[in-house]
Amino acid sequence: MAPPSSTASFGWWKKKSHAHRGGGTPVVIKMENPNWSMVELEAPSEEDFLRAEHHTAAAANKTRNRNAKQLTWVLLLKAHKAAGCLTSIASAFFSLGSLVRRRVAAGRTDHPPTSADTHEIQKLRTRFFYSCIKLFLWLSVVLFAFELCAYFKGWHFATPNLQLQYIFQSPLAIKGAFDLLYSSWVLVRVHYLAPPLQFLANACIVLFLIQSLDRLILCLGCFWIRFKRIKPVPKHDDTSDLESGQKGFFPMVLVQIPMCNEKEVYQQSIAAVCNLDWPKSKILIQVLDDSDDPTAQTLIKEEVLKWQEAGANIVYRHRILRDGYKAGNLKSAMNCSYVKDYEFVAIFDADFQPNPDFLRRTVPHFKDNEELGLVQARWSFVNKDENLLTRLQDINLSFHFEVEQQVNGVFINFFGFNGTAGVWRIKALEDSGGWMERTTVEDMDIAVRAHLRGWKFIFLNDVECQCELPESYEAYRKQQHRWHSGPMQLFRLCLPDIIRAKISMGKKFNLIFLFFLLRKLILPFYSFTLFCIILPMTMFIPEAELPAWVVCYIPATMSFLNILPAPKSFPFIVPYLLFENTMSVTKFNAMISGLFQLGSAYEWVVTKKSGRSSEGDLVSLVEKESKHNKGSSVPNLSEVKMETKQEKMVSMKKKKKKHNRIYMKELTLAFLLLTASARSLLSAQGIHFYFLLFQGVSFLLVGLDLIGEQLD
Repeated sequence: MAPPSSTASFGWWKKKSHAHRGGGTPVVIKMENPNWSMVELEAPSEEDFLRAEHHTAAAANKTRNRNAKQLTWVLLLKAHKAAGCLTSIASAFFSLGSLVRRRVAAGRTDHPPTSADTHEIQKLRTRFFYSCIKLFLWLSVVLFAFELCAYFKGWHFATPNLQLQYIFQSPLAIKGAFDLLYSSWVLVRVHYLAPPLQFLANACIVLFLIQSLDRLILCLGCFWIRFKRIKPVPKHDDTSDLESGQKGFFPMVLVQIPMCNEKEVYQQSIAAVCNLDWPKSKILIQVLDDSDDPTAQTLIKEEVLKWQEAGANIVYRHRILRDGYKAGNLKSAMNCSYVKDYEFVAIFDADFQPNPDFLRRTVPHFKDNEELGLVQARWSFVNKDENLLTRLQDINLSFHFEVEQQVNGVFINFFGFNGTAGVWRIKALEDSGGWMERTTVEDMDIAVRAHLRGWKFIFLNDVECQCELPESYEAYRKQQHRWHSGPMQLFRLCLPDIIRAKISMGKKFNLIFLFFLLRKLILPFYSFTLFCIILPMTMFIPEAELPAWVVCYIPATMSFLNILPAPKSFPFIVPYLLFENTMSVTKFNAMISGLFQLGSAYEWVVTKKSGRSSEGDLVSLVEKESKHNKGSSVPNLSEVKMETKQEKMVSMKKKKKKHNRIYMKELTLAFLLLTASARSLLSAQGIHFYFLLFQGVSFLLVGLDLIGEQLD
């Protein structure tokens, strides 16, 4: 086959007649780049058109020469513009390269020292997945070198549709051993590699479209809720409480704060819960401390004693046998003898800071609604603008609460319990079997079992509880691993119970297909497989192709829908799309671990907190202190804020210097995608090239642990 050669042709400007008076008229050429917006070139003067007839030929030649000079100037300016663009791109890549070199030179892991056996076990857990990614990387490098040689040999394929008949009908076109080898490679990939790859791509596209349709339906449901202003409304109670004299519904409420070695946030969470506006005789606060650090135990115990002296009804509990993580901690607390005197239990994680009216806005929904088992409030974040990572998390979680939780709560009265900032009816917990330690998502476990028993849930989008987002990629990565491996463990355990449950077929379909398979299994599967494996491979096997609408348009539309609940984050829509695809590696790995019961599926790592307080927390703390210290002077808010800042500065100085981590899976995929983007240039696939380039850079930044850096 004789490779077709590409030729470029330039169109000459047509000559137009103008009426000239006096000297030459300037010709204005407007460039696209404002750096060289207007350029004036001298046009033919009037003398050129007043020649005698015997000078006509000479004048025409002179005019042609001037037109050629004008074209030369334009081409030079275009070349100058292109050189400027290339220079800026080159400088950006040089800066990125120097940053990579510094990161690699200073990089080390943040893993705590472990024994040799533990290290070997952790290494074996991820060896297979990492080896598969490395295999794809080396395969792509070899294929890229092969394709590059073929390109310079003259094998130019601008589109995936190859005219294979020329390989058989033109034997003279094959010149030498390399051409014979490459033509054989083309036949192999056409007959043996492209069909299965295209089948897998089509299957992922179908899953992608189904998931996109589900996301679109959820958004339409959210728009309908806003349009109709649908909102759960509690029943009013005019009965007056004997203790406070206030009118309302005031049942016995147990408040639990589970925590483990969280010295950064215990003060503000305990203070916020002790400030809840509820009759003291009808509330009991349990601080469930699972800390194994003696210093943390002492500090938390002293904080509880301080609030006990201030008049709060609060107790401190510490387990000797710390089995079952958070679920075991909650289960142990519910076995206390005095729990039978309480009707409801509110749960707050250690970094959550409820507003004083939290119980007044949630508990009344249970009145005269015996089928209601859970009232869930929305999360808000005190550090959502801290860095790029927290901004992207805010987009994701805003969609989760505003769309997923609210729509499911309104239309089917079921959603996954978020593990905190919620109020349970204790009877519903007991009827569903109580807390179980069989998975790392005990909150989702109890929610599914309660739903199978017929209990209903309510989500309050207008009741917010402040908390923290992970500010480092390491903490966020471990959190996401737990959140995506646990549902797969739960799905294996709950599937027989769902099938045997005496609920409608619609609820079974929602639980099995939508709740578990589509949103917990299919989403990380196709996101990783389609955009991180299949798309790069189609660059080296162009006979299997992904349409541009799959690569660009639908993902952009879905990202636009995801970002609607957080409109201030619209400038981050592109980083959000790229980062979600980057996180698919962690989510896919976690999903596989949970589905096949691998060792990492049962890892529980407490998310690191920074202890950031909002101004509202400091105000409530000042008000509380002033109530209990009437004889002393009222604390000044600025002084409290200054003391808090000084304490944080001292603690930061005492901390060891944190070194960045280097994530090998993300780095390997970064080089795989960048290699595929270079290959896409040979076949002139523009959209695919830009997507692979930016996605590869995104993996590179995450792999070098740059995503959690502070923003100025």
